[in-house]
Amino acid sequence: MLGAAFPTDLTAAPAGGKIAWVSNARGVRNVMVAEPPDYRARAVSSYRLDDGQEIGPLAWTPDASAVVYVRGGDPNRAGEAPNPAHNPKGEQQAVWVVSLAGGAPKELGEGSEPAVSPKGDRVAFVRRGQIWWTPLDGKGPATQAFVARGECRQPLWSPDGSRIAFVSERGDHSLIGVYDTAADTLRYLDPSTDLDQHPSWSPDGKRIAIIRVPSNGLRAIRKPEREGAPWSIRVADVASGAGRQVWRARTGQGSIFRGLAGERQLFWAAGGRIVFPWEGDGWTHLYSLPAAGGAALLLTPGAFEVEDVVLDQSGRSVIYSSNQDDIDRRHLRTVAASGGTPSQLTSGDNIDCKPVAADAAIAFLQSDWQMPLRVAVLAQGRVWYPDASAIPADFPTASMVKAEQVVFKAADGLEIHGQLFLPPKRNGRTPALVFFHGGSRRQMLLGWHYMYYYSNCYALNQFFANSGYAVLSVNYRSGIGYGLKFREALGYGPAGGSEYNDVKAAAEYLRTRADVDGARIGAWGGSYGGYLTAMALARSSDLYRAGVDLHGVHDWAKELGIPPGEPDYKLAFDSSPMAFLGTWKSPVLLIQGDDDRNVQFNQAVMLSYALQRRNVEVEELIFPDEGHDFLLWRSWIRACGAAVEFFGRRL
Repeated sequence: MLGAAFPTDLTAAPAGGKIAWVSNARGVRNVMVAEPPDYRARAVSSYRLDDGQEIGPLAWTPDASAVVYVRGGDPNRAGEAPNPAHNPKGEQQAVWVVSLAGGAPKELGEGSEPAVSPKGDRVAFVRRGQIWWTPLDGKGPATQAFVARGECRQPLWSPDGSRIAFVSERGDHSLIGVYDTAADTLRYLDPSTDLDQHPSWSPDGKRIAIIRVPSNGLRAIRKPEREGAPWSIRVADVASGAGRQVWRARTGQGSIFRGLAGERQLFWAAGGRIVFPWEGDGWTHLYSLPAAGGAALLLTPGAFEVEDVVLDQSGRSVIYSSNQDDIDRRHLRTVAASGGTPSQLTSGDNIDCKPVAADAAIAFLQSDWQMPLRVAVLAQGRVWYPDASAIPADFPTASMVKAEQVVFKAADGLEIHGQLFLPPKRNGRTPALVFFHGGSRRQMLLGWHYMYYYSNCYALNQFFANSGYAVLSVNYRSGIGYGLKFREALGYGPAGGSEYNDVKAAAEYLRTRADVDGARIGAWGGSYGGYLTAMALARSSDLYRAGVDLHGVHDWAKELGIPPGEPDYKLAFDSSPMAFLGTWKSPVLLIQGDDDRNVQFNQAVMLSYALQRRNVEVEELIFPDEGHDFLLWRSWIRACGAAVEFFGRRL
């Protein structure tokens, strides 16, 4: 069930209809391309090992003759690149280019976040917080483009290739800088004490739109944010650096900025309109307004959330994914930037997401409850699947269980959505497992997930169902998909652990079912789901008899770095599993890589020691040099296998 190739980083060429993506086939990652008219996939790189070296993002050259990409993961705080396969020579994160005509990829320089000049002569990228560049043909060395204070990120060329915009992060504020390559000058646009983000060039290259988020200069404590000082959109003149506000969120609901999936948040559409996301009615929707300023026009009305957005090739419309009329799936629609009724592009039991516009075609990622995520192309009145080998012939499609949507109420009355997988062969009352996703800003769906981590979790839930367990995957409060108030749940996480209401209700729901053995219920999850698994065992060992906790948070105060003297310290600790060790009785399997860059490895160390002192049974599976989202395919196989074996013994 983990044998299918997983696609990421789908991108379309500037012209010609070509598309490219990254294929992760059992840990072997390669750059794939497909071209019209038949869109038949082929690899343009030839990596052959499950070595844990990620690929992406991808960037096309202007003539669509080559693809630029990053290979290797971000360094940790010690400056070490991920090396889960223990390469004795070490690893590094570097920018590469590969030609579609053939030949070996060329390394362009150490760094990430590549941006190819529209002139096709150079690639800008980020190295240790500064902007570097190098000739695209690889015939010259990489050099630092300019020197700037702060951490420079997101280099973005102007349409004519004469300037580079970038974000300069400076802790309690951030600026938008512009470097003029010909004049060799550096200017910051409309500077303030706030957080300026997501620069977007106007089509003529004379202006830049900016999202401005108010900054109070303080370290953020993770708490519900339903309202605050309103964010705004500003447009700055590149020549003078002067900027002005063209739109400002109103106070109350929607005053806190919530973005779309992906880096891009502002879209300059044809006709002089800017398309942007806003949560003004409690749901993440698309709006547009004149670039000169004015009222915001709602483009996507309804009780649903927009997730992925891209402009079509004409620049007059946007293509987007949302959960409209199908809250636990995703489908594609399109709407004009000037307004009108959206047109539906996909429907059914599919999950359709991550669209890109490729001339007369739309490429996207698609899955359903049986078929894992794969690249799809909507062209010539039909849907094409370019990579015929992505899903192996022996993939167990016929063994997939179609999960049913269930809705149950937590103790405080909040409705919680879940997906229930029932074993295909049942003989009496079955043991059950409750799965908690990570994030917590995630949503599990009625099918294979579009994120690699959660696709693997879906696979393991399918395997558990085939092994005789009833499995309930819970979309607990503080997740996405159900609006602002659900996501910004009162008292969530370190502000009170209110998700425990959903943890408890899930087991109680299963106990009401005649086909479930209420004495044999376990919990599992990773990251934030590991936190909730630990909460289940710590506070409800009478309901949850065993758990598998992958890289979970066990002490919020330590994880967030809150000193004991601060007022938030007690609240954060009391919202953690470590505060309830006295009632933790059930055995647990702890799984984590010790080069985890998301959750401190010490979280597992602390919990393991504390539980063993209390004679609670603790088992461990530790991966030296492995990261948070396991980079090696074989690490996923070992982790899943260990979970299966553990629950087999315990339940």
